[in-house]
Amino acid sequence: MMPPQELTVSHERAILDQCQEAIGYQFRRPELLRAALTHTSGANTRAASNERLEFLGDSVLGLVTCEQLFLRFPDYQEGDLTKVKSVVVSRKTCARFSQDLGLGGFLFLGKGVSTYGEIPPNMLADVFESLVAAIFVDGGWDEAKTFVLRFIEPEVERVAQDAIAANSKSQLQQVVQRLYGGTPRYYLLDEQGPDHDKCFKVAADVDGHRFPPAWGRNKKEAELKAALNALAEINGEATPYPSN
Repeated sequence: MMPPQELTVSHERAILDQCQEAIGYQFRRPELLRAALTHTSGANTRAASNERLEFLGDSVLGLVTCEQLFLRFPDYQEGDLTKVKSVVVSRKTCARFSQDLGLGGFLFLGKGVSTYGEIPPNMLADVFESLVAAIFVDGGWDEAKTFVLRFIEPEVERVAQDAIAANSKSQLQQVVQRLYGGTPRYYLLDEQGPDHDKCFKVAADVDGHRFPPAWGRNKKEAELKAALNALAEINGEATPYPSN
């Protein structure tokens, strides 16, 4: 990306237009987007860079995430919520969000930085937080929340699924060891669908006794559901995830 002094007005406008199309948000005040995309190396003054927006964006992102975790995990205590938050909005995750949007291609950088080639992850994380803040200042809380949720909801759900899977499989193992003195194993029975959208059928087995299998969008999810099916059978309950 060329430094600011080498950009024509039309070129700069084109970059901002392309960015708005990529992020799915139209700014009322495009100068806020310009500031969010301006690294300190490409700013005439430090105050014109995205550092201040980054500070605000970090808090907006954190608040939206905390609200979602508070609602999604009603049984979690403060320490557990903090751990989940650190995973959902880590610097690594924010850098990935930025990559998904292609923000690195819209940055206004100085000559010394722009010649390095690939944008460093920490810079990508910074611009995502700055963008969140710019949307918040431009459109208010609802717009910023809607934008952030597009990215963190899948992350929250992934963490939730991992937590449930770990708990249900651990619970099944404890129950099986207590009742049967064995250890459950998980068998892949079938898989269907194209490579980009497969479903997997898995069953839990204990010493040759196979519990009702379950389908999942991935093997981890299928094992989770298979564990819950096994627990239901042991407890004399209806199978929560019938495979037929």
